[in-house]
Amino acid sequence: MSLNVVFMGTPEFAVPSLAELVSNGYNVVRVYTQPPRKSGRGQKLTKSPVHQFAELMGLVVETPESFRKPSVIDDLEALNADVACVVAYGQILPQRALEATEFGCLNLHASLLPRWRGAAPVQRAIMSGDKQTGVQIQQMEKGLDTGDILLSETVDILDTDTAASLFERLSHIGAGMWPRCLAALSRGGLSRTPQTGEACYAHKIDKSESRIDWTKTAQDLDCHIRGLAPFPGAWCEINGQRLKIHMASVVNADGKVGEVLDEALLVACGAGALRLTEVQPAGKPKMSAEDYLRGSPLGIGTILS
Repeated sequence: MSLNVVFMGTPEFAVPSLAELVSNGYNVVRVYTQPPRKSGRGQKLTKSPVHQFAELMGLVVETPESFRKPSVIDDLEALNADVACVVAYGQILPQRALEATEFGCLNLHASLLPRWRGAAPVQRAIMSGDKQTGVQIQQMEKGLDTGDILLSETVDILDTDTAASLFERLSHIGAGMWPRCLAALSRGGLSRTPQTGEACYAHKIDKSESRIDWTKTAQDLDCHIRGLAPFPGAWCEINGQRLKIHMASVVNADGKVGEVLDEALLVACGAGALRLTEVQPAGKPKMSAEDYLRGSPLGIGTILS
């Protein structure tokens, strides 16, 4: 059975999934993505990564502002598609939209549900020090990430993973799950497993979370920094100037909280210390700590706030 598929997605994370569907010969009858948004210093209207890729593939793209308009769902229903594959679309789908295709809407989610339901599961998993996460395809329902699990893959979180590196890995693992899921769906062999365990929510990252609190342990701050890298980026202040920290490593050392302990950017935390290895001064590109110190040497005893 060759399925007619609707794809809904927006960011770079969703592009490998759409590419996998196209390369496996599924008939993608329509792509829905968020409308072009202003971005960059020139505030130029920019199409989403999914929009750009879909046009390269010659696919028809729709960019409704909201699925709450009945006419938008009318158009979706008129496609008579078999299934909708949803990956980080960025819009709430009302019940009528969830039922607009024969098999409903299937969603690829980057966590092991019910842990980290919501908007920022990759960042929250790293920031909380989780050792494992995963990718799951769920049957969408009205609740936020509450649907039955159809397919699941577990993924280790490495000590060096940032949000960017884990996003990249999960996007490709997740993309590879779609052909297996849809093949099982078409032959009637897709089983549904209700979510079990305690739910927690991956709330959207707020910029107020980005400032580093040096009273926390070095281990906690390492996770915090990696979970916010590269965006929005964890930061502190040195002599009144903002410094983003993209990467650091935990060192067994002690000192006054926030104090620079040596000439290679070792900073004391509430417990332990962090060796800052990759930083970004305000208005400048990301650089190694060594390069930063060449232009902005810091004396031992300098306090980071």
